Amino acid sequence: MKIKIGIAGYGNLGKGVESAIHYSDDMELVAVFTRRNPDDVKTLTGAPVYDLDKISEWKDRIDVVILCGGSANDLPTQTPELAKYFTVIDSFDTHARIPEHFSNVDEVCRANNTLGIISVGWDPGLFSLNRLLGQAILPNGSDYTFWGRGVSQGHSDAVRRVPGVKDARQYTIPVESALAAVREGKNPVLTTREKHIRECFVVAEEGADLQAIEDTIKTMPNYFADYDTIVHFIDQEEFNRDHLGIPHGGVVIRSGKTGMDGDRNHVVEFKITLDSNPEFTASVLVAYARAAFRMRSEGTVGCKTVFDIAPAYLHPSSPEEQRKNLL
Repeated sequence: MKIKIGIAGYGNLGKGVESAIHYSDDMELVAVFTRRNPDDVKTLTGAPVYDLDKISEWKDRIDVVILCGGSANDLPTQTPELAKYFTVIDSFDTHARIPEHFSNVDEVCRANNTLGIISVGWDPGLFSLNRLLGQAILPNGSDYTFWGRGVSQGHSDAVRRVPGVKDARQYTIPVESALAAVREGKNPVLTTREKHIRECFVVAEEGADLQAIEDTIKTMPNYFADYDTIVHFIDQEEFNRDHLGIPHGGVVIRSGKTGMDGDRNHVVEFKITLDSNPEFTASVLVAYARAAFRMRSEGTVGCKTVFDIAPAYLHPSSPEEQRKNLL
């Protein structure tokens, strides 16, 4: 019997989840739920679309609901609300608020005998796991996380809100000299500015003050003021040709020393290179949806994160097959 999945939210991430389910033989997409008019939403696979406000009516027909809304305004309320009825999983990625979100979801899950897994993706998610492993194995060492080269959707939105900007994409790019020093085991102490560059490609409105736009971007607090930022002005044709994708990636590195004198260096690196940030994140969500179904079937309730999930639960094969073929 296949795992019955529901998708809440049908943007880029929701479409990515739909695609990932298509490649998962042990799952089936039962329904997509949206805040838009369901009649206006056409899914990639022909899956039926329903009003999100009526999702509770599906309580006994869906095994896991994968939430695909945004971390700023959607998931803080949607995840605990849907956890009243379903096993849920989300990609909440506001790092500083994860403990608060965990507590809210855990309270609801325990009150309603359900299971929730939060903050699933690549960061937080897979990168988090690798930071944990690195610290556990090399306690005498330092962590480094570099993001990119890739599109930062939040920073791109911030640029688009600047007066005079018609469209924009912002790329986060690691500083190569800093990355090289870490890989060589030098354990450098790096500032924010020394780790990443921000590069913006901007389509300005006709007659806009380009210098004012550039100055506003470069001095924007919390987004660009702490970074070396490069601003390119391009036309719409070039933007549409070269900057409509959503690539991303990055590396997590643990550099540490062993031996009684700490004289032997070790560098452990986990790297991802993504053509599509939302589609990869969706693939991680679907793997953890499988884990959520298995854990709930065993009676697990409450809120969990990637730290609590045994890797065996993620893979579609049996434990016997995993030991034979993967161990």
